[in-house]
Amino acid sequence: MLTRGIIAAAAFACALASTTTARAQQTLEAIKARGQLVCGIGTGVAGFGLPDSRGVWQGMDVDLCRGLAVAIFNDAAKVRFVPLSSSTRFTALGAGEVDVLFRTSTQTMLRDVTLGLRHVVTYFYDGHGFIVRANSVQKVAEMRDATICLVQGTTNEQVTADYFRSIDTPFRPLLFERTDQATAALQAGRCDSFGTDASQLAGVRSTMAKPAEWTILPERFSKEPYGAYIRRDDQQWFDVVRWYTTALIEAEEQGVTQVNAEEMRRTSPSPNTRRLLGVTPELGEALKLDRNWAYNVVRALGNYGEVYDRSFGPETNIDLPRGPNRLWTQGGLVYALPMR
Repeated sequence: MLTRGIIAAAAFACALASTTTARAQQTLEAIKARGQLVCGIGTGVAGFGLPDSRGVWQGMDVDLCRGLAVAIFNDAAKVRFVPLSSSTRFTALGAGEVDVLFRTSTQTMLRDVTLGLRHVVTYFYDGHGFIVRANSVQKVAEMRDATICLVQGTTNEQVTADYFRSIDTPFRPLLFERTDQATAALQAGRCDSFGTDASQLAGVRSTMAKPAEWTILPERFSKEPYGAYIRRDDQQWFDVVRWYTTALIEAEEQGVTQVNAEEMRRTSPSPNTRRLLGVTPELGEALKLDRNWAYNVVRALGNYGEVYDRSFGPETNIDLPRGPNRLWTQGGLVYALPMR
């Protein structure tokens, strides 16, 4: 039989859980009341998020933040960017300092289960690699006793340690808080290599003084699927972020672009396209957003492929082939869940 104290404690715990859940489930309402989305991004990696010559943030992650603001407000300017280091990003999200992370954050089981957070849906596929001086080594296994720059608080720390342990080869890690610090140390000769995800290495090399002097080795040592992260216990906000991200992919699958979205909205006979672009209202109603939310996003941002090309495409200094980030119909891994 339960004592009064145990009963009281149980009742308090239930009330606390109920209050916490209720508070957590107000993210979208809080954003609307605030009039602004607060988006956690990186501290600066070309292709994902880096200020341009005017100080305006550019890149895939910041575009995804802007697009989410469009889905909610139909205004890409209603977003505030909060640059976060790898070691502080999840703490900041859990503390409510940001509403969502679009920040090159790998989806892993332990992060999903133990942090009180929830990853949403994969928007970029990558793998861990290493950059070295050109003509120095051909394979990572040749880097015995090498000093390797790494960013603290990333999966890359563990991936690097696991690989060198698996081949019984010693190395010396040199840890930094930010990518730009690791890059500076590499160029200054303080380390022999920098280990992080290959797309970020491509971005890093594009900003170096002499990119041709550096080589990204072809080997990959991990799976690094990037996903948006939110706080747990907010199903409505989870749905908004998941289906917003999916809509960008769905638009590319259906051939809806920034240029033709208006015409396709008027003339397409496809039920899928008509749903996506808000001709029929059910998708917006389900998310408690305007019926034109996805149409507004594509008009403002373009589809997934347009976002990718603007950040990494052949017209950029990075020129990173899409590889696994091609649509599934083109041999890639990018796949939109059915929006019906």
